[in-house]
Amino acid sequence: MISITTAELNTLLAAFLWPLSRILALVATAPLLGNPSVPVRIKLGLAVMITVLVMPLVEKSLPQIDPASGVGFAILLQQILIGIAMGLVMRVVFVAVEMAGELIGLQMGLGFAVFFDPQNSGQIDIVGRFLGVIASLAFLAIDGHLIMIALISQSFSTLPIGLEGMTNATFTTLANWGSEIFKSGLQLSLPVLTALLITNLALGVLTRVAPQLNIFAVGFPLTLSIGLLVMALSMPFYAPILKHLVQDGLNLMMGILNVNKINMP
Repeated sequence: MISITTAELNTLLAAFLWPLSRILALVATAPLLGNPSVPVRIKLGLAVMITVLVMPLVEKSLPQIDPASGVGFAILLQQILIGIAMGLVMRVVFVAVEMAGELIGLQMGLGFAVFFDPQNSGQIDIVGRFLGVIASLAFLAIDGHLIMIALISQSFSTLPIGLEGMTNATFTTLANWGSEIFKSGLQLSLPVLTALLITNLALGVLTRVAPQLNIFAVGFPLTLSIGLLVMALSMPFYAPILKHLVQDGLNLMMGILNVNKINMP
């Protein structure tokens, strides 16, 4: 007859519950993996599978604390915060790209062309959605989803489970990383915005020279055509910028988790 003591049961429960909370928080908030179009059962199954694989590594450094106690609950919250922070870092990258698309769409006259985005639970510009798809493809091209899984697996060695998790400096770094939304969004949209600014200035001069010209009949098709043309010409230059932006996000994740090096394509 097999007998299991309460201490052994608590250790087994802690070795599964605490890593699962960190991994599940990442899967729920990370781009692509956390997309609402992905069934919940697939997300939960992926998190459980990764947890089972990392359990032998986690059991060696687990604190001897009852997971049902107040301290155990605090550790659980700490693991959730770590997972959410990792997912938030990569989410900022995609929000920056979508913001660039919204700026371009507004200047092109496509600000009214919006639809519901289930990933963000809100409306999004059609150009922002298009650039978001491009960013997702670049993310998959450099195996970003696999690197995130590798990082969360290594994090249990570099950032062991316990009450000592993320520091105040880490939260400050995450807050500063949020400024990347505006900086990168403006950088990505700058070529199209510059071309459209020149176009609007030219239309303004043309209106002064020929007041009888219907600016609404001419301006909208012209700005739309020039915006699409410049965006098409700039598309080959977007890939290196997106790759660099994604790698900056992955490097920040490694800094948060104290991971020194991981192979990137």
